[in-house]
Amino acid sequence: MEEEAPELDEGVDDEPTHVAKEGFCVECEDQPAEVRCNDCKDDFCAVCFASQHRKGTRKAHSTMNLSGPAPKKEHAAGTQESQKDEEMAEESDEEGEEPAAAAVDPSKSVTPKDEYVRRAKFIPLRLTYGERKYLRLLEAALTVSDYTDKIDVYVFNKSKAKRIVAQVREICSIISGLLVAADYKQGQELFESRDFAANADFYQKVFELGRRHKIMNPDKMRNTYGKLIYMLQDSQIPEIQDMLGFTAVAPIKTVYRVLEEGKALDMLREDLIETATQEIQSENRSRREVQSAIKAKERVIEKLAYKYSRSTDMEEDDLKQCLYSIGDNNAFLRTNRDPCERLIQYLKQYFHPTSPEGGRSLAIRSGKNGARLTHGHEKQYAYCLQSLTLWREILGDMFELWNLVEDDLLSETIPYRLRDTGQGLNRVQPAPKTSRKMHGILHRAQSSIGYWVGSSVIHMGDHNVPNAHFFADKYTQVYRITLPICNTLGKIPELMKKPSLRKFVEEEFGSEENLMVEILGDFFRHGFDGSGADNFFDAGSCIDGRLTSAWEWCNNLEKKRFFPVFLLTGFWSFDGEW
Repeated sequence: MEEEAPELDEGVDDEPTHVAKEGFCVECEDQPAEVRCNDCKDDFCAVCFASQHRKGTRKAHSTMNLSGPAPKKEHAAGTQESQKDEEMAEESDEEGEEPAAAAVDPSKSVTPKDEYVRRAKFIPLRLTYGERKYLRLLEAALTVSDYTDKIDVYVFNKSKAKRIVAQVREICSIISGLLVAADYKQGQELFESRDFAANADFYQKVFELGRRHKIMNPDKMRNTYGKLIYMLQDSQIPEIQDMLGFTAVAPIKTVYRVLEEGKALDMLREDLIETATQEIQSENRSRREVQSAIKAKERVIEKLAYKYSRSTDMEEDDLKQCLYSIGDNNAFLRTNRDPCERLIQYLKQYFHPTSPEGGRSLAIRSGKNGARLTHGHEKQYAYCLQSLTLWREILGDMFELWNLVEDDLLSETIPYRLRDTGQGLNRVQPAPKTSRKMHGILHRAQSSIGYWVGSSVIHMGDHNVPNAHFFADKYTQVYRITLPICNTLGKIPELMKKPSLRKFVEEEFGSEENLMVEILGDFFRHGFDGSGADNFFDAGSCIDGRLTSAWEWCNNLEKKRFFPVFLLTGFWSFDGEW
């Protein structure tokens, strides 16, 4: 390991002991060589050659095209952009870092450019280091607040409007006090006027940070986001705004909005945008390959930030922040959406859609093993496929849905009603924008499959799902079900490499495949059997009932005979780290 350390140090320029693999670029090491420099005696891909020979004496080096397939379009596009940067760089006296680019891996499908523009409209901007300081202040203030305990109750001795105003001002006061403790100078400036309305911009900024952080990280603020969004919901009531003297809600700062204000939207249409925002995964890759991919990604980010900082009103750090935010969205999709896709692949791999093989029937019957539905194998197969497809589509558009959720919750024209829904007092409020989008997603899922099994009712604004906040929280938990199952299934081959565990699996289940089929078959049967609620109408086969029965399967996992296999693969719980 000590001998390999210099190879992993990005500050080391010369690695005399390292030789690039034959046929690959000597610089980036992960792209096929296309050009040989007759003076350097090295082979390069088109992008790296243009970057390394952009100025100075190297610019006059002669080249020779290597035999093989013609360069990809991505390479050609990258070369043209590099040549433009050469001309711009020669006019500058700066001798700092040279922006470089990495070509898009031709083996991966390139997302249409317009898709990046569409997604950027709903991707919140990643918080900066300075903004995270204010986020901690907000979380601390919300943690000690009893907002919902004092507002969402039946009290007749004091006006609700006065109670709301008092609680909002109390939270603002706590934030101000914490700011004084964290930054005395800035806190003193905030206290000069002692007027909440005069400091409205500051409070709007702090509350917007919390909302933005929650959308990007659904696992965070699990106990405090509800207080925040309900407080902002109350602050949107016209009567409350008049009493407060300001509005506490500000628009979410998105990638699209920032780039549009900086006149840099064209960056989202660059050929190298996919490489700049991809998530680097380490599965089935050596450490050298991972490091090489990271370096290639950073070179592309540097190139795009350098190019657009010179042609727009934005700084390089702000452009990088936008690219990193899109990368965060890709990481969210991999963690939340991709497990649904993997389960769909397992369903198609191990189970026939119409003719079940021996022991692989998915048929369920009402009243047996807790099932509330009666489906034959073919019907249950379609039911599982539809449910997983719907989850995948919902999670794929989750950021857009969350923006609509907040639009519905913070609407000034749609009031809520405090009602006892059977699970305590809840704010029952219609969610027209979220509901409309959900029906569109449902129609898309139905069209991709051809027909629909079960109910297509979407509960929204009733006693099952009182408001849009409950909806968002409900579907951000899907990956807590699917990801642990996929992780366990993916680690079973590793268990089989150990003689003692292999013997255990063969004695208990017969073979590795039989174990996989038993886990998947039990989940596809009883994770989608309509169970988990007090009555048929609250669970059954409706859109939300499918998720309810999946959680019921998770609650009963300890009773399954394959539960020890989950523990052997590192499973802890469905509400923990994996």
